[in-house]
Amino acid sequence: MAFEESDMQRQNDRELREELDKLRSEHRVLDDEILTLEINGATDQLLIRRLKKKKLALKDQITKIEDQLLPDIIA
Repeated sequence: MAFEESDMQRQNDRELREELDKLRSEHRVLDDEILTLEINGATDQLLIRRLKKKKLALKDQITKIEDQLLPDIIA
C-alpha cells in the first residue's frame, strides 16, 4: 500500500514539475514581450497592463506549485 502511494506521489510531483516548467516558460515569454513593447515605446498601455496582469497570475500559479513541491520548514 505504501509503495503505491509513493509511486502516486512521485507521479504527482513529476506532473507538478512539468506544469511548473511550462508556467515558467510562459512567464519568461510574457516578460520578454512586455520588455519589447516598453523598449519600442508602445503606446498601447492597456495591452501592457493586461500582459503584466497575466504575468502576475502566472507567478501566483508558479508560487502555489512550488509550495506544493517544497516541504514546509518550521524554524
